[in-house]
Amino acid sequence: MRNDPFGGSGEGQAPRRRGGGIGNLRWLILLGFLVYGGCYYFSNRTEDPYTGETVLIDGSIGPEQERAMGLQAYQEILSQEQPLPRTDQTAQQITAIAQRLIEKVPEVTAALAAEHGMAAPEHWREFEWDVNVIPSEQANAFCLPGGKMAVYTGLIPVAQSQDAMAVVMGHEIAHALLRHGAQRMSQQKLAQIGQMAGAASGMDPQQQQMVMAAMGYGYLLPYARTHETQADEVGLMLAAAACYDPNEAIGLWERMSESSGGQAPPEFSSTHPNPGTRIQTLQSLMPKALEYRQSFCRQ
Repeated sequence: MRNDPFGGSGEGQAPRRRGGGIGNLRWLILLGFLVYGGCYYFSNRTEDPYTGETVLIDGSIGPEQERAMGLQAYQEILSQEQPLPRTDQTAQQITAIAQRLIEKVPEVTAALAAEHGMAAPEHWREFEWDVNVIPSEQANAFCLPGGKMAVYTGLIPVAQSQDAMAVVMGHEIAHALLRHGAQRMSQQKLAQIGQMAGAASGMDPQQQQMVMAAMGYGYLLPYARTHETQADEVGLMLAAAACYDPNEAIGLWERMSESSGGQAPPEFSSTHPNPGTRIQTLQSLMPKALEYRQSFCRQ
């Protein structure tokens, strides 16, 4: 009888499988990540008073943290892109539009929350609103968490009117009110958990890339497009309540499409709805916007 140098008799034993323990460990680690991801998702869901929808916001990301990050980003942008003087006529016109929209935030917030049977959120009351106009060919604008806003002068010839400009600025303000920044950070954390799970399961880099691409098209990009649609609705109500003509939103997005030269990517691979989809959505919202104008516009 031949002795097994590792203590077995060597007789009548099946060959030992190598790597079985490692494979089982990988599955346990993968399962652990999946459980963690599920717990993270379900424990950080909350209802949004503006839309009535269930959204993902990490409980550790408070409005104060959002405002601090927004202020830091704003200061960095203004240090790199010199805004127009506040005495400039264009800057004063943009500031006046912003002020009219901001004045309607309390009423529109309360009305939208009431539509969903919810209490009006209060986080926006701590916003320190500010708006600057930045000389640039970009047809763009933004509003960061905390109410820090900027409008690029390239947007002015595309908007063509104060009504259309109010629609764009209302849309950007809505992103801040809806806490879309916190939602995106939470979504990214969930995606990172999924990525770590893929790595722990033994997927090679190409397989991980394929899974992340599928997650992007199936979850991340639709999530971003939902944010845009939500901001379109809330922003349109703000503009209408502030006595601007919401119908100008249709022509605005037609001109935005023309200004891009029809080079926008297909909707399924974009963070934004395509102009056609956007216009259809805005048209469907127009009766509601006109009701908000009638209810809240006091000129």
